[in-house]
Amino acid sequence: MAGYRIGGLLALSIATLALTDQALAQMPTAIAAPGQPAVVTLHATGAQIYDCKAGKDGKLIWVFREPIATLILDGKTDGRHYAGPTWEHIDGSEVTGKVAATATANDIPWLKLDVVGRRGNGTLADVTTVQRINTNGGVLAGACDQEGGLRSVPYSADYVFLRPGG
Repeated sequence: MAGYRIGGLLALSIATLALTDQALAQMPTAIAAPGQPAVVTLHATGAQIYDCKAGKDGKLIWVFREPIATLILDGKTDGRHYAGPTWEHIDGSEVTGKVAATATANDIPWLKLDVVGRRGNGTLADVTTVQRINTNGGVLAGACDQEGGLRSVPYSADYVFLRPGG
């Protein structure tokens, strides 16, 4: 029986490594963060907000304004995401990021953001990089016909919060 348990654990370990390697293989090189372990991954559901503004040519276009989303972990609200871009954890820790790299997707792009501001001593205190992956929705299509108009487009994504390795 002990041999069966050891064999089962070995098979489970190999399967876990294979899944990890597969997940890493799917991460676009542009937003990869090798050597940076994840602190937490939070699922976001919310909206991307757009403004109707005049473009350089004077024609009205939709311009991204800000995100607004609830951050969820294990089915429970664990924080919020808003303009900055800022992620605020329920424990009071908070990080603000600046886009460092993008990867195209069918929906809003996947992103790698460098943390440029922080507050608090909780879960996000040591985070230096944020990745936005597994995006769904958030892209605004259609005409913009009244300057100052706002549109909200539903989206979801996973945010991976990373810290320095070692």
